[in-house]
Parts: sequence; C-alpha cells; structure tokens
Amino acid sequence: MSARIYIFLLSIISFIPLEANENVPSILPNRPILFKGGTIHPVSSEAFKGDLLIEGSVIKNLFKVPKFLPKDKVEGVQVVECKGLHLYPGMISANSVLGLTEIRAVRATRDMIETGDINPNVRAEVAVNPDSELFPVTRSNGVLHALSVPQGNGLISGKSALMSLDGWTWEEMVFKSAVGMHMKWPLVPNPERGTNKKQKEEIQKRQKSAISKLKKIKESFLRAKAYHKAKKDKIRPDKIDLRWDSMGPVLKGDVPIYVHVNKLSGIRSAVNFAVEQNIRIVIVGGADAWRTIPLLKKHSVPVIISPVNALPSRRWEEYDTPMVNPLKLYEGGVQFCIAGPGGSMDAPHERNLPYEAARAAAYGLPKDEALRSVTLYPAKILGVADRLGSLEIGKDATLIVCTNDPLEVTSNVKMAYIKGKPIGLSNKQTRLYEKYKVKYRQLREKNKG
Repeated sequence: MSARIYIFLLSIISFIPLEANENVPSILPNRPILFKGGTIHPVSSEAFKGDLLIEGSVIKNLFKVPKFLPKDKVEGVQVVECKGLHLYPGMISANSVLGLTEIRAVRATRDMIETGDINPNVRAEVAVNPDSELFPVTRSNGVLHALSVPQGNGLISGKSALMSLDGWTWEEMVFKSAVGMHMKWPLVPNPERGTNKKQKEEIQKRQKSAISKLKKIKESFLRAKAYHKAKKDKIRPDKIDLRWDSMGPVLKGDVPIYVHVNKLSGIRSAVNFAVEQNIRIVIVGGADAWRTIPLLKKHSVPVIISPVNALPSRRWEEYDTPMVNPLKLYEGGVQFCIAGPGGSMDAPHERNLPYEAARAAAYGLPKDEALRSVTLYPAKILGVADRLGSLEIGKDATLIVCTNDPLEVTSNVKMAYIKGKPIGLSNKQTRLYEKYKVKYRQLREKNKG
C-alpha cells in the first residue's frame, strides 16, 4: 500500500511545473572580439578612449585610439562598436546568499542554514541553485560574481564560494571554492548597562550565553589542532572527522576566517582571538570598524563593509555614521571593500551593490575608490585579483559595457561578458516591463478609439 501511495505522489509531482529562469548559459565565441571606440576604465589605472581585444576567455590587448586598425581592416575578428559607451570590469558582491535562497517566505527555497553550532565542513557551492531567478536580475546591473555565504544560527557556518553568475550547473559556476570559513562572533554584553534589576538579570543571562559560545569556539579550534596533530603523527590514521579535517587550511593560514561582527567590542575580541590562534581573519559587517582602525591596520585585517546603506547602530551616533565608514577606513589605510547587506531578505536586492558604493562616494569616499570597492578591492580580499577586478592584459574577459558610470542609477548595462562569454541581460523584471508596455499601449489605443 505504501508503494502505491509513493508512486501516486510521484505522478502528481511530475505534473507540477518547476520554473527556472529563461536565460540560457552562453558559449565561448569561436573568434576574437574587439570592443571598438569606447571609454575603457581599467580601474587599476586611468581611463582612456580606445579598443579592447579579447581572445578566448582572456583580455588579449588594450589599445589607445587611434593606434589599432580601423573597423573595415579587421579580419577574423568580431567587432563590437562602443562609441559613446563605457567599459568596466564586472562587479563582485563579497557577501551574499545568492543561489542559496529564492523566496524567504517559502521554506523550500531557503538552503543557506545548516543545523548545529559548529559546521566547518559545510560547502556553500553544492547548495547553489543555478536556475535562480535572482542571478539574471543581479547581473543585469553589472554584478557578475558573488560570494555565496553559508549562514548559521550557530557559530561556525561553513565555507563560502565565489560564483560566476552564469552556468548550467553549480560546478560550472564555481569560480573559487573554499574562499573562506565563516563565523558569527558572539557579543558579550555588559550587565551594568541595565537600568533596573530585571534588565540586569536579563543581560547577565545573555552574557553567560555569549561566554559559553566563545568557549565553544575556542574548544573547536583546540579539537581541530589536536585532530591534525594526531593525523600528522599517524596516531589515528583510520579515523576521519569531516568537521576538524576541513579546518586544516584555516589552521595553516591558507584559508581565512570571515568573522561576521559589527560592534566595537566584538571586532577587538575577534582580532585578538585571531592573533592568539595565529590565523588570518576578515571582518564582515564592520559597522564599528572605523573605531578600531589602529588595531586593524596593525594586524593587516581587511574589512568587508556590509552594508553602507544602513541606520546608525546607536541612538547618539550621527545619521551618516555607516556612510562615512568606508571613507574613514580609506583614510586610515585599512584594506576594505563594500558589499550589500548579505542577509536572506536581501538576496533579491544584490543588484543594488553599485549604489552601496555610490552612497559612500556621496559621503566623501573618492569616486575612483568607490568603484574599486566593488571591483578590484573585493577581488583582492577574496584572493582572485590575478583574474578579476580590473581590465588588464591576461586577466579574465569579465566586463560590462554601460551607457555611463555604473554607480549612477541613470546608467544602463548594455552588454556583459563573463570569461569572454556574452551574457543575456533579460530577466523576469525586464520581461514584465516589456509585457506591461504592451498593456498600456493597448489601453491608450482603446481610449483614443
């Protein structure tokens, strides 16, 4: 009887339409492509008017006008006329859950949280949905790569992966696996801040819980070190614990820990912990990072500011405190980049990444630095600057062609390429736009009649 029910349910499921985005992953062109006559913004150097040649998946050459051959003398090359347009490297979202969640209200589409407090063996890329409708929406605004970050209700949530926003499968989309291991840092509150006995008792409970969590993190590192020492000494060669085994690259310093923390005390505590454990860390969030500039600079700790468009975390702070955070880090000589909020509710809004940088520029960050904060700087922090983040000979041909500065809301992305492959820019929203243009045109014609 149970077998019949099982077969019946399968037959029902087979008739349910499983929707996916309509964009078909592209293939590599069979000849070089010349982008002719546009303004090229390498990001790593000054902008100039000229031509950019890509061959296969890499940038072959850059030419300042008028040194290259005119259009009618170029043979065997696909020429893309870019007069009046601007070429930029594709932007990189350094803190997101793209591909791991689709609709927050639908539990079946949320796959970014693993149960348990300590999950260093979790790999984000294996859960990425290549048919997510959010990928076409995001890349249509110039964001071509995103760090998919495992979330967690616990402490150590797992390893993130940098994903190209195009591909048939998650295997095709992975640009770099195990970019970093992610940890949520517990904050220890001060009971003296309670205004009455009841508040103080509540804060004491939270304090006790936070101290317990910190102890659990330290114990995890001690266990991981003991495991790898035993493995090295061949004491227990037949015993494999995936959790501690996966922490090997972190303990060696090959993979950094991305610590998600905003408060001043938490940042200080996390940096001191990293020094004590002799590991590399990156601060993610970093709302109070500007308050710890000497400490961050002393230990060469990068910061992924996530986000810039935010409210102050304290009532007495200036309204623009989050907006000037990037400027203060820049002036203080701290390595940083800018990302969006990175939460599960914010996945549909990763397309707004350029406007996070634009906000920082509006509040004092030099415009060139704002552009680098979403291109070259995240590439450096994520360890992929040898291939992404700027338009240079030998780097991946990952670029966007825009009508103007991509940080401006009035600018439109006309073309996008990932590793030399042309990427479709249509998405659910553009299709709805075209659909309702027809509707209102019909209404106007009807009213005229």
